[in-house]
Amino acid sequence: MKKTFSFMLVLIVALTLVLSACGANKENEGGAGTNKDEDAVVSDETGKDFKIGMVTDVGGVNDKSFNQSAWEGLKKVTAETSAQTKYLESKGDADMEPNLNSFVKEGYSLTWGIGFLFFDAMTKVAAENPDAKLAVIDSVVEAPNVASVTFAEHEGSYLVGVVAGLMTKTNKIGFVGGMDIPVIKRFEAGFKAGVAAVKPDAKVEVNYTGDFGKPDLGKLAAATMYDAGVDIIFHAAGGTGNGVFNEAIDRKKNGADIWVIGVDKDQSLEFGDEVTLTSMMKGVETAVHKVTKDLIAGNWAGGTVQELGLKDNAVGLPETSSKNVPADILAKVEEYKQKIVSGEIKVPTE
Repeated sequence: MKKTFSFMLVLIVALTLVLSACGANKENEGGAGTNKDEDAVVSDETGKDFKIGMVTDVGGVNDKSFNQSAWEGLKKVTAETSAQTKYLESKGDADMEPNLNSFVKEGYSLTWGIGFLFFDAMTKVAAENPDAKLAVIDSVVEAPNVASVTFAEHEGSYLVGVVAGLMTKTNKIGFVGGMDIPVIKRFEAGFKAGVAAVKPDAKVEVNYTGDFGKPDLGKLAAATMYDAGVDIIFHAAGGTGNGVFNEAIDRKKNGADIWVIGVDKDQSLEFGDEVTLTSMMKGVETAVHKVTKDLIAGNWAGGTVQELGLKDNAVGLPETSSKNVPADILAKVEEYKQKIVSGEIKVPTE
């Protein structure tokens, strides 16, 4: 009897192990496929094993522009997967490296740095943590563990320059930049070239506020320009640009015939059609979402540089532009877009 019981017990244990193995194999079916990076975390694309961190520049996560677009890209990832996401805000350049390191030391699967200003901090953190996976927007960090994404801002800015040039009534147009750095200079160069292409006698006033997170400076810059007769201002100033909108809204209430051209996302959704002529959209949200989802799927893009422009539909005008921009002008914008994509027009970067 004891021998029979022992035999039955062994048989039950063996069957249990076999069934468990079958169940495990079935659970892995339809998973993420072969991971191209042997050091990457292997998951089943649900993202349950992934933690994604994002560090903003000084504009903060609620800048209604650049950083907010990036965070919306990560929120989309969390809506589609079980990945965890978190952001840290940088109040100044000195916060960037510690914030990046905070995520790296906690073992995050991927850490984003949002903006050109992250070049030095990202370069150092990448070198000191070769096993960490990092990604940066608007800067190129040549390291095997960093994915870099840049945009042809000058191309999209050219198109909103065409709009401004064809719609100005005073022949005075403004550009308000945040910090005087290469990425913002590309916005300025493209914008001025677009204006000149359709209205060579128009004057473009330029003001760099020196900051991406101070709306009061943007409001002051806009007030000075509007007082001087400018009727359309294009800003590329992050959170500082919110002040440009605030000044325009105040003046619109008193009947002023003025406009603002937004940046990075469709800012008419934030500030209204009454004041937003159009926006130069930049696919930061799409880029952050794509690179992050690629990581989860096992396709890590470390050591690569992706430059996105008009040919990728990564920059350009939103569909809501038709509310304030006449159809014939939008047709002209499309004409210039095709010339840029074909190479007939080379948009300057400085």
